[in-house]
Amino acid sequence: MTALPKQTMVTPDEYLSMERASEVRHEYHDGEVFEMAGASEAHVIICWNISSMLHSMFKGRPCKAYLSDMRLHVTSTGLYTYPDISVVCGKAEFLEDTNPDTLINPTVIFEVLSPSTANYDRGDKFEHYREIDSLKEYVLIWQDKKRAARFTRQPDNTWLLADFIGEDAVIDLLSLSCSVSMSDIYDKVEFTT
Repeated sequence: MTALPKQTMVTPDEYLSMERASEVRHEYHDGEVFEMAGASEAHVIICWNISSMLHSMFKGRPCKAYLSDMRLHVTSTGLYTYPDISVVCGKAEFLEDTNPDTLINPTVIFEVLSPSTANYDRGDKFEHYREIDSLKEYVLIWQDKKRAARFTRQPDNTWLLADFIGEDAVIDLLSLSCSVSMSDIYDKVEFTT
């Protein structure tokens, strides 16, 4: 994520108006707008694999998976961003305005780690996400090796980390009552040596 050239601070309403007319996605926080980078082939394949698995598992269930074109607003911190995959179980809620294009109540968020955003996804961005009351699990997926980390919200509002490494690992998504296997997540992903 790179900041746009220094400009005057923009309001959330100005950001949303600009963003809805833009062909390029931007993140917004505290009056600043940041252009989002494109994705690698591995990143795109991993997102597609996860969303395809979830879509199949959600048939007949009140859960939906949204790809990275669905904007997310963290109401308590003011962040607007585009998670790689957001999942809502139950009724999706959107920012109160005329367009239902900004989700506010994800149950699970997946982020595929890119070299340029990995530290942000694990650090500051997760700090924002932890403020979402509806969020039960946060899943990080590496794109350069078969590894994932799942953070699960505990009853005392702390987060429990579980690591998943290797071809045979299976990520249990407790809040969704389903599992995704590492072999399926990384299907057709070619790793460089």
